[in-house]
Amino acid sequence: MNLNALKKMDKDDLLNLIGLESRRSAAEDVLPVIGAFAAGLLVGAGLGLLLAPKPGTQLRDDLRQKLQTGQEYLTNQRNRGESAPAQGTQSSVSRTA
Repeated sequence: MNLNALKKMDKDDLLNLIGLESRRSAAEDVLPVIGAFAAGLLVGAGLGLLLAPKPGTQLRDDLRQKLQTGQEYLTNQRNRGESAPAQGTQSSVSRTA
């Protein structure tokens, strides 16, 4: 092997000559999986909207109404929790050993 051949070799080629290989990082394993998952989410959401049994305006109105109902429920629960009297040291739940 001459000097010009060594200059053209990269790190992986040199490691391969001595029977080693470079270590793969965790990002090289995880990023393709995350990308495929995100692509699947987008395709699934698109198909769900295309195959929805309602027209777009009606579907958006229904979603908006459900979100408002959920917000009102959470607000009521939070207000109920703030106005509830502080509980004493005794618990109403029985514990068994």
